Amino acid sequence: MASSQFQPIQGMSDIAPPDVYIWQMLEARAREVFARYRFEEVRTPVLEKTALFTHSLGDTTDVVTKEMYSLEDRGGRKLSLRPEGTAGSVRYIASGAEETANARIYYMGPMFRCERPQAGRKRQFHQIGLEAVGAPNPLADAEVIALQINLLSAWGLEGAKIRLNTIGLPEERAAVLEGLREAIRPRLSELPEDAQQRFETNVLRLLDSKDPIVQEIIADVPSVTELLSDESRAYLDTVVETLRGLEIDVEIDTSLVRGLDYYVHTVWEVVHDGLGAQNALSGGGRYRIQIDNKTIDGVGFAMGVERMIAALEATGVTAEQFAPEPAVFLASLGETALKENLLLMQTLRQRGVACEMELTARKIKAQMKRANKFGAKTVIIRGDTELEKGIFVVKNMEEGTQQEVELPELMELLI
Repeated sequence: MASSQFQPIQGMSDIAPPDVYIWQMLEARAREVFARYRFEEVRTPVLEKTALFTHSLGDTTDVVTKEMYSLEDRGGRKLSLRPEGTAGSVRYIASGAEETANARIYYMGPMFRCERPQAGRKRQFHQIGLEAVGAPNPLADAEVIALQINLLSAWGLEGAKIRLNTIGLPEERAAVLEGLREAIRPRLSELPEDAQQRFETNVLRLLDSKDPIVQEIIADVPSVTELLSDESRAYLDTVVETLRGLEIDVEIDTSLVRGLDYYVHTVWEVVHDGLGAQNALSGGGRYRIQIDNKTIDGVGFAMGVERMIAALEATGVTAEQFAPEPAVFLASLGETALKENLLLMQTLRQRGVACEMELTARKIKAQMKRANKFGAKTVIIRGDTELEKGIFVVKNMEEGTQQEVELPELMELLI
């Protein structure tokens, strides 16, 4: 066993068989769904300039102030491992590498946040997400939410719910923040110390606090929706009506605000009871991000892969269900048969048949034991006698039967 000094960093882990099979399923089915909606994959660097995240996410957000893995390189540049996927995706779009007006991209990969590891939440975690660039349009928001529902269905997850809200436009933000502070201020001294600090820096985050003391104090605070303009409320109404027209049910949750500064208008979360108290599977929303001299309007979401797997497992899904089909095993009796089977294995693999064999001469009992270990349903046995006759012994491991066949019949059986 490896020395403990070389084990993965806390909150980061290896993903290997059989667990990796469910990861492969999620990724493959996501690509199929994204292709139907005409989104294309972009792979951005995991390491970016720190300023990209402080600028895009907001320098008072928990992600930036508490959770980013940041460093200085040898040239003194401040860099950070990406804590989420939107900032890098928008940076790519704003660079001119993508037609800005019609960009529809998706991403898959690891993200990094230095937070306390807990169930379904690691320091290296993985997201599958997308970005659809375009001017604010409630129909575009509804389309992306509908895609997300389609994706959950493709993954086989039942029982997920969508919580939806609006946080309006940037020009309304100052009035909203002041309205919330005015309502909370009479009881400010009753808030815990960290909540008092958040009152000053990011009062919106108090609305979705899980702290019972905070919840009791903000119970009578006006909702964000009440403090917004008629135009913003109408925008949300259109999103909801459109989704219901698509037979997608959503729940309005006025406490939902999301934690990043770039959001405008529609915000949402997908939740699932199988995750327990921390029941959020993913988050999404419409955003506006200024990159250099470009303003990028868009809508997108990110799904936490680890949390998605936990939700699937809570419904009885297992990684083993997505294991590859068992390989055909080639058993060799003697050195000559070993060489001939190596040629046969290469031929079968080139024709799409998964197969394996021992690459050293071993007794037939040891070879059959290995075939059983790897779950082979079919074993092809050849020795000097079979080579002379030009035949193959095909053993059905499930039924315990075997038959002798010639090459054309073998190929018909396997391919």
